[in-house]
Amino acid sequence: MKQYNPHEIEPRWQKAWEDADLYKVTEDHAKPKKYVLEMFPYPSGDIHMGHVRNYTIGDVIARYSKMRGFDVLHPMGWDAFGLPAENAAIKHHSHPAKWTYANIETQKASFKRMGLSYDWDRTVVACDPEYYRWGQWIFLQFWKRGLVERRNSPVNWCPKCQTVLANEQVTEGECWRCHSAVEKRDLTQWYLKITDYAQELLDDLDQLDGWPERVKQMQANWIGRSEGAEVKFTLCDKQGNAPENPTEDDLITVFTTRADTLFGCSFFLLAPESPILKGLVEGTEYEAAVMQVVEDAKKITAVERAQGNKEKHGAFTGRYVVNPINGEKVPVWVADYIVADYGTGAVMAVPCGDQRDFEFAKKYDLPIIPIILGGDDPLFEQLKDEQGRVVTSVDWEGAMEAEGRLVQSGKYTGLTGGKHSEGEEAIVADLEAMGRGKRKVEFRLRDWLISRQRYWGNPIPMIYCDKCGLVPVPEEDLPVRLPEDIDLSAGETLATHEGFAKCTCPKCGGEARRETDTMDTFTCSSWYYLRYTDPHNTELPFDSAKTSRWMPVDQYIGGIEHAILHLLYSRFFTKVLRDLGMLDFDEPFKNLLCQGMVLDEHGDVMSKSKGNVISPEEMIAGYGCDAVRAYILFMAPPDKELQWNEDGLAGMHKFLNRVWRMVYDLVGKADEDTLYQPGASEAEAAAARKVLLRERHRVVGKVVDDFDRNNFNTAIAAIMELVNAIGDYLRKVGPEQRAASADEQALATEVANALVRLLAPICPHMTDELWHDALGCEGSIHTQEWPEFDPEKAKDDEVELAVQINGKVKARITVAADADQEAVKAVALEAVQDAVAGKDLKKVVVVPGRLVNIVAK
Repeated sequence: MKQYNPHEIEPRWQKAWEDADLYKVTEDHAKPKKYVLEMFPYPSGDIHMGHVRNYTIGDVIARYSKMRGFDVLHPMGWDAFGLPAENAAIKHHSHPAKWTYANIETQKASFKRMGLSYDWDRTVVACDPEYYRWGQWIFLQFWKRGLVERRNSPVNWCPKCQTVLANEQVTEGECWRCHSAVEKRDLTQWYLKITDYAQELLDDLDQLDGWPERVKQMQANWIGRSEGAEVKFTLCDKQGNAPENPTEDDLITVFTTRADTLFGCSFFLLAPESPILKGLVEGTEYEAAVMQVVEDAKKITAVERAQGNKEKHGAFTGRYVVNPINGEKVPVWVADYIVADYGTGAVMAVPCGDQRDFEFAKKYDLPIIPIILGGDDPLFEQLKDEQGRVVTSVDWEGAMEAEGRLVQSGKYTGLTGGKHSEGEEAIVADLEAMGRGKRKVEFRLRDWLISRQRYWGNPIPMIYCDKCGLVPVPEEDLPVRLPEDIDLSAGETLATHEGFAKCTCPKCGGEARRETDTMDTFTCSSWYYLRYTDPHNTELPFDSAKTSRWMPVDQYIGGIEHAILHLLYSRFFTKVLRDLGMLDFDEPFKNLLCQGMVLDEHGDVMSKSKGNVISPEEMIAGYGCDAVRAYILFMAPPDKELQWNEDGLAGMHKFLNRVWRMVYDLVGKADEDTLYQPGASEAEAAAARKVLLRERHRVVGKVVDDFDRNNFNTAIAAIMELVNAIGDYLRKVGPEQRAASADEQALATEVANALVRLLAPICPHMTDELWHDALGCEGSIHTQEWPEFDPEKAKDDEVELAVQINGKVKARITVAADADQEAVKAVALEAVQDAVAGKDLKKVVVVPGRLVNIVAK
């Protein structure tokens, strides 16, 4: 018997698979399809244990699906644009492409070393002009459909990365990539109008039964649908007079979910970024204080401002607006906790019902007018009847956000208040009749800012012409290629690279300039899964017949950190491409698995800065790829955190050695010094045979069930139970007995065959070696069918039950698995007859397959 040597076996089989094109997709339409996809990585260098876990999970699903009779698509590529490559190029006086493709080759070699079953002929690399050409083409289709807009607005700016960020790329006020504090700047930028799909993106979350609930909830919260009303306040002039016939320029609109609280509005707030703010205060005594708030707000992150946890700052503008529901004038202030990105950037402040407004009112001594009270409030009796305003401010400790009855609210006094209340409905109806309000649904989601002021990205295919204005690059001229002769280390950019920026207008033939912003790299990852279905198409990004065959992705695997960014954007792209007639489905990913993080042995997140990173290559060099794969699957459910422990990896390596020896022993090819030295009676041998046959069928069924639910850790645990049964059998049925009986040989060979096939998706190299050398079979094990199982043969003949008296276990009994309850009760009572002697048996309850509980007094 040859020894198990993964370092000799694994490279040999990897080469054999590659030479045979074993994983090339065949597109066999006679089989059901299965599209298995892991999120493609950024080529930042060596892979880490998170990569190993992610890609091993996908590989097991792909291999298992193929053995179960599916036509499997399992591709891989690289999300290759972005700042790390550009920054590395600047640091090393090199070019981003050189850094990127070198890292791709490094990672590709590691993926092959892991034995991953990718069809490398379908590789997609985002920085390849043949890929980003179609990203530009898709941008132009969005443009034609009115889903692209260029506009000036306050944007998130990362001072370290020197580029703008989408709202989704700001985490707790910091850049998602470098963690620098994000600033606000006014810039003219390109946007994709994802808000046009806000309602559908929210509604279609209900279609995603195969997604984790927490991911769906995160997306729902980010989309943030709110039902309420728009209310128009009239702006007074500098003398405080309201125009008799106000125009739209005299009106300021707010969005509120609580129009019922309008009578409690005691001041009006504008965001520091409000476009009308400067005009309100310019040349007045209030200008300096207001503009100071504006400047100071730039130093506070948008998230911190929106959360409202910090001390609030503001200034009076000297202007007033008229509340449309009661005609009262309220002062207009600027406040740093109002964010222009949300709502309209203007807020009707109701300090009695909103804690942030309450704190602002307390700080600046503004009125806190009670307008909604519960019946147990001491003020309720005084204010419950319709009358003029009696209490104009209260000395409360905080806002009273509870719903209740309206008070001090004119003719609406006495109505119930709250969202969708009778008071709210009545007030909105009157506002609509006055032309000062209307029902409105508002979303937290904002349009996707895709402009990036960096070189290493997909160029936006637009041209600026003094005569023709904005002109799209003709489709036949795509791709707009990035210049290769750029000197990033000298500070050169696309904007200063005249060879790139200067061009000819495709409309008039005159001098023009290219757009020198590149697209957010998330545009590349928002459709790459479609390109995999047809990666060599030179006429279109993909053929619709190909996507109809393979899409949607049946199993998508990646980190929870992509719940908002990548997953939301991909859903958006899919819906737009569907509406363009290119796709015939609504959602890109049918099932989603978010794998847990791999922690070090102390439970800390692995990072280079902490010096606690575990090198996958070192672990593979020590124990072999199959052991690393099996260990990382076994140690935790795939969606939970995994704490790394090299002792556990050594234990898995030992287990695989045990399997190796068992397979050779089962088929009669073990050495004389085999671990298993039988010495048992025929009765014991017969019992071991019976258990082995049952376990062979039970475990196959259990592994199928576990694999279908992505419970790989429990599947491996079940395989270990089969291995234990094999060990017991080998100890009681020796090689001579097996050699002397055809039935014995058939059983042992069948169990060995089933065991090797069960392990094939997990340990692909070892099992292919056993398939050929130990079992003497032809072809790769990875082209074989999954072992069948018979549920009847998997059933136990007998079961062991605990017998409890008043909740305490007093005995254990063994009964036939199909024994009826009366028979079980009889055996149980006999087993504890001494313990219940002389007692009154109140109840005897049989819990099938588990226990018998006796209640006795």
